[in-house]
Amino acid sequence: MASRDFAKAIAPVKLTPTTFNAGPSLIEALFAGELDIGYIGPGPVINAHVRSRGQGVRVIAGVSANGVVIVARGDSDIRTLADLKGRKLATPQLGNTQDISARNYLLKTLGQPNLDNVLAIANAEQIGLMARGQIDAAWVPEPWGARLVEEAGGRIVAEEKDLWPGKEFTLAVMVTSPEFLAAHPEIIKKILAEHQKWVRRLAGESDRYAADLNRAMTKETGKPMSEAIIRAALSRTRFTDQPLEQTFRTFAEWSANVGNAAQAPDMSHLIDTTLLNSLRRQ
Repeated sequence: MASRDFAKAIAPVKLTPTTFNAGPSLIEALFAGELDIGYIGPGPVINAHVRSRGQGVRVIAGVSANGVVIVARGDSDIRTLADLKGRKLATPQLGNTQDISARNYLLKTLGQPNLDNVLAIANAEQIGLMARGQIDAAWVPEPWGARLVEEAGGRIVAEEKDLWPGKEFTLAVMVTSPEFLAAHPEIIKKILAEHQKWVRRLAGESDRYAADLNRAMTKETGKPMSEAIIRAALSRTRFTDQPLEQTFRTFAEWSANVGNAAQAPDMSHLIDTTLLNSLRRQ
């Protein structure tokens, strides 16, 4: 649905959609020149910014905020975030946004001496592991949190937004490389124009697109979700084209806390919303 809109917007330039399990894999493709524009969480963006010394990635728009939950196994005694200490906690991928948040919380808030209990497990694999009692909890984005509840008997312990000032943080943003941004601003503007339309639609009437979202997720994962899962996931997610810059400064500190960077990096050139702002003025 949305991909067809993007393809029409940039025709005759060809659009080739590609799916990644989590952000670090997308960043590798961006660095290798195999990807030009992507949707990704802020954690891997920070890591990419550090690795490339500020030269490898640019944030050009926001996508969504919040939409991350901590789900405990239904038969576990985990009732609060404090109960996660020392328990087998799954995150989607080493170095992705939820992985950084979870590791920082365990180290800095709960005071764990190490992170041996954090397991990087692909979202789709967490359902079976939780159902079989092989993990105690998962720190995951939606709709995987809602799926763990319905399909694996999980129980939501907390939403990550409650750990943030103002109860809001960036969940996903749109990124490109500085080279593609400089060479193809008109293509990016066309993509951004369609992106803004979909953000407005989802922000205003997300339930209306629940069935379409379900079909898209089914195509990618091979398994349909119930309408209840989609609606629960959407209820915990806010859509916005603002990248919420403070999120990146906080994640930069957290990334340094968990050892992904020697120190919080300079974020001054990471976000470039020049094209996005020009569309707003138009």
